[in-house]
Amino acid sequence: MSPAPIVIAHRGVPGERLEHTRPSYLLAIEQGADYIEPDVVSTKDGILVVRHENEIGGTTDVAARPEFADRKVSKFVDGVPHTGWFTEDFTLEEIKTLRVRERLPALRPQNLPLDGLEKILTFDEVLNIAEDASEGRDEPIGVYVETKHPTYFAGIGHDLNDLLIANLERRRVNREGAKVIIQSMETGNLRRLRDRTPLPLIQLMDRQGAPYDLVEARDRRTYADLMAPRELAAIASYADGIGPNKSQVIARDKKYRLAGETGLVGHAHDVGLLVHIWTMRNENNFLPTDLRTSTNKAAHGDAVGEYLAFFDAGVDGVFSDFTQTAVTARSLWLARQ
Repeated sequence: MSPAPIVIAHRGVPGERLEHTRPSYLLAIEQGADYIEPDVVSTKDGILVVRHENEIGGTTDVAARPEFADRKVSKFVDGVPHTGWFTEDFTLEEIKTLRVRERLPALRPQNLPLDGLEKILTFDEVLNIAEDASEGRDEPIGVYVETKHPTYFAGIGHDLNDLLIANLERRRVNREGAKVIIQSMETGNLRRLRDRTPLPLIQLMDRQGAPYDLVEARDRRTYADLMAPRELAAIASYADGIGPNKSQVIARDKKYRLAGETGLVGHAHDVGLLVHIWTMRNENNFLPTDLRTSTNKAAHGDAVGEYLAFFDAGVDGVFSDFTQTAVTARSLWLARQ
């Protein structure tokens, strides 16, 4: 029998706590996550901090802080224009004065009372959370880290690979057997990491668009192209798995219902790649229409039914915003095997 699919707490449990915060990660661990997942970006002074994006106007109180009003700027990140406040324009000391806000207030109003209570974490602090929670456990809590916008950051003098490896080396976890996984939406930084770490590397993929490093190099391959068996074989030369958008594993029809399996899992397994899908969420807004329970986008639908379909499809892991639901669905699926 194949190993049970792993549950990756996507930024903690953002369905119940503010994403990327200490309470969110601690709840994920309490609910049974195998890995907690931070996204990392850089500060002005080269410290990895944990945010969904380097633009933090929507996830912190920075817009309400008059002392930082002059930091609001417009930039192109991965070729896309953004206006706001960016981590690379703040020192860590300044970042630590900010407080976190709910990123999806319309869908997660239950988290609004938590606004303003938590600080931005550093990557080092997330490693501490996992290490402390692992004491006394047979199986340690893993950390599944994503480098965000590596080409962009390299272009402004912050090499995320260098910062990440230095941090892992300092913590003595850049070694075989350490429960750390590194992921990226780009290909080039993973290729460059391959000779610098024995840790598992995961090539993230989406149903639209292309890795920005390929776009910048005028390479016309898209994420959809990377699903082809020949491209998967190439990915297997530098990565240990893929992290596709869930719709790349089970397609949706024109009415946004679950349709047939695409064959991606089988093709990936044929070349030795793991498959960890993203992102599983409970709200109707994110579920296929045949698993929604109402027209209320924030209400919860039949998320367990979606998990079971993907476990049946053979995925090796799931990124989830609701750890308890993922763990419950996995237990139900295992009991059926």
